[in-house]
This record gives sequence, structure tokens and C-alpha cells, in this order.
Amino acid sequence: MEKTTVNIGSNYMDFVCKFHQTIRSQNIILVYEGEINQSITKAFSSMTEQNLEAEADSSVTQKRVYHVMVECLQNVSKHADSEKTGEPIIPGRGIFIVSHNESDYTVTTGNVIANDKIEIITAMLNKFNALNPDEIKEEYKRMIKESRLSEKAGAGLGFIDIVKKTGNKIEFHFEKINDKTSFFVQKSSINREK
Repeated sequence: MEKTTVNIGSNYMDFVCKFHQTIRSQNIILVYEGEINQSITKAFSSMTEQNLEAEADSSVTQKRVYHVMVECLQNVSKHADSEKTGEPIIPGRGIFIVSHNESDYTVTTGNVIANDKIEIITAMLNKFNALNPDEIKEEYKRMIKESRLSEKAGAGLGFIDIVKKTGNKIEFHFEKINDKTSFFVQKSSINREK
């Protein structure tokens, strides 16, 4: 019996093959692009938990990866903006990637944000990344206390929580899309403990 091949375009087939090679070469265990909501977060949590158990990482590492992953997904879900207008879209849309190597796990997210948020986010992340562990704990306590009084005061709480949990700086980048919006990429590393 002859094999039948359906031609869907050599460019697309080439893209799929290269995409697969990239995923393998970067040790990506999960990649997703689309709507991020509570049910997606729950599904990713379950898949990531299974992958972590298969890798036989310590329970401390597993909990940290899980915590950072949920925090990052919630940030996208709550704060992603529309590419066309810069207006909030509900629920958030973005990209989510979990990868690993011998020394750490990496949780990377990307989503569209309004350009007028770039300065505020940059200042927050630079501030948190510059703090030592004791200063991070104090800033975290202060922000928790203030967030109980005002929702606005809780802005950045997710970022400092990630820095506190991982002990690592958050890497970030903004890629301009148009005059109103940019694509915000955030990368958090979690050290593997055996």
C-alpha cells in the first residue's frame, strides 16, 4: 500500500521540524501560546508537577517551580493588554515556557503590555533585583501590609514574591510592537536542589 502525503506547504513543515528541534535543544518541557485563565493554570500545574516528579527533583525545587509558575501565569492573566489598543483583555493572552538544564528550571512568560507601563515595570524589577535577601524580606512584608489597605499598593507583589522564592533576579525584555504596545518577556530561574 502506498503512503499518501498531503501537501500543506514546505515552509510550514520546515517550521514544525525546526520548532521541534529548538524545543529539544533548549530542554523545553512545556510551551503554550494563547489565552491564560484559571483552568489553563490548573492544567499546566498538573503537567508540570508530573514532569518534575519524573525528573526526580527535590520537593523544595518542585514547590518553588510550581509557585513561580502559578505566579507568572497569574501575572499574564491579570495584566496582559490588547495588541491593537493597549486596553486590557480578559482573560490575558500570552506565551508560557518551562525549561530546564542540569542546574536550574526556567519559567518564561511573554505578553503584550501598554507602553505606558514599561517605565513602572522596569523601575520595580530593577529595584527588586538590586535588593539583598534581607531587604527583599522586609520589602515583601511592607508590600503585603500595604496591599491589605489598597489594591494599587499591591502592584509588583508578584515580582518580589518570585525574587524572594527563587533567590534569583528576574530577567526581562520589552520588544516594541507599535506606538501603544510592546511585548514583555519575563524569565525566572529556580535552582535545582538534589
